[in-house]
Amino acid sequence: MATSVQMPKQGNTVEECLLVEWRVKPGDSVKTGEILCSIETDKASFDVESTADGVVLKLLANAGDLVPVLTDIAVIGEAGESVADAAPEAAQAKPDAPAPKAEAPAPAAAPAPAAAPAPAASVQPGEFKAVSPRARKLAEKFGVDAAAIFGSGPEGRVTSKDVQAAVDSGSAVKASPLAKAVMQAEGTVPVGASGIGGRALARDLGAASRRAAATQEPIAQPEVVPYKGIRKLIGDRMLQSLAEHAQLTHNTSADATGLIALRKIYKENAEAVGLPKISINDLICWVVCQTLPSFPDLNATLDKAAGTITRNREANLAFAVDTPRGLVVPVVAGANRMGLAELSRTMVSHAEACRKGNINPDLLAGGTFTISNLGSFGIESFTPIINGNQVAILGVCAITNVPAPTKDGGFEFKPRLGLSLTYDHQAVDGAPASRFLQAVAKGIENVQTTLALYGAF
Repeated sequence: MATSVQMPKQGNTVEECLLVEWRVKPGDSVKTGEILCSIETDKASFDVESTADGVVLKLLANAGDLVPVLTDIAVIGEAGESVADAAPEAAQAKPDAPAPKAEAPAPAAAPAPAAAPAPAASVQPGEFKAVSPRARKLAEKFGVDAAAIFGSGPEGRVTSKDVQAAVDSGSAVKASPLAKAVMQAEGTVPVGASGIGGRALARDLGAASRRAAATQEPIAQPEVVPYKGIRKLIGDRMLQSLAEHAQLTHNTSADATGLIALRKIYKENAEAVGLPKISINDLICWVVCQTLPSFPDLNATLDKAAGTITRNREANLAFAVDTPRGLVVPVVAGANRMGLAELSRTMVSHAEACRKGNINPDLLAGGTFTISNLGSFGIESFTPIINGNQVAILGVCAITNVPAPTKDGGFEFKPRLGLSLTYDHQAVDGAPASRFLQAVAKGIENVQTTLALYGAF
């Protein structure tokens, strides 16, 4: 079936393009991606490529034409195929070159009886129309489209009188489709012509017309909100953290096969054994809390004013919660002494209080280590910012399938959980931080064994 090629839309503000030059002619064979013609806007030049393989059946616009965007300019199909199959307006499309003007017939020997004058030929939009030289010059002078004027001369020929009448009425002013629509609705004419070839655009209309055009092309206005309250508090604390800590991030990943399998077991049997809804995040947080007491240099706080580093044996877990009011970080004190079910219930309770806005302020202080989980958003790696005077924060990322080697020399896809540890190099060095991250990854990979050793409930 024949395919129409359209004048492409070059940005949101371009209403029409100037067809500069055709690179093909009817009958040429073309391939998809081959350049058909060159076009221009008032800012740049472009090439139009073929959107199909086949033969150029017809060119629907001539070089030098100003063509509205998304208008058919060519038809491509199989040799001998009907143009009308692709473009309903093909029968009315302008020819590739103006037909030579027919010579006037020789006068008859005897004049026929006078007949009523025939009306001027009706010329459809897009057809070639004869214009007298004087009419063409007059049209150029007044910036009107001679081809859009009704011709009163022989065979619809446009005369200078036709052009003058069109200028007086404003009916043939060169204008974009949008500008024409507004002009017809209001009966007004443009006050300027800033488009290509002297065409009037919507912005060239009068004030009232511009308002009408604006109702057809609404522009969303930006929302300005005050930078204060909790948003400013969060911003100030983040900036302060970056200014006061020598922050460095290490990234690794852990095999999540066992983690996913255990989560499935808990989900399928939670009601039977009276467990809460254990999540992947619950399991990760529990493993981290069991690991922290063995790495007190990461489970620590830094007080530069006092010149001290406090290394803790108890894990007071802080975890980031997204709320309608912004980021809130509640703390679960003594999280390392809690079983999995108790830790899960406590975190759920704290998170709900944060979202409702009635969290006890005492539950927002005293954290020794923070976890921020963005895995549900598909984040594969990020740089978390240290919370308060703590010396480290763990970013939990998405689980992704990655290829892993097998014993027989092949490979298989394994689910891997991304982990991003940011630490303060003022208080802890890279090797201890890496050992901690390595221990957390191993604890996650062997989560069922870890639960058996430490006791989940």
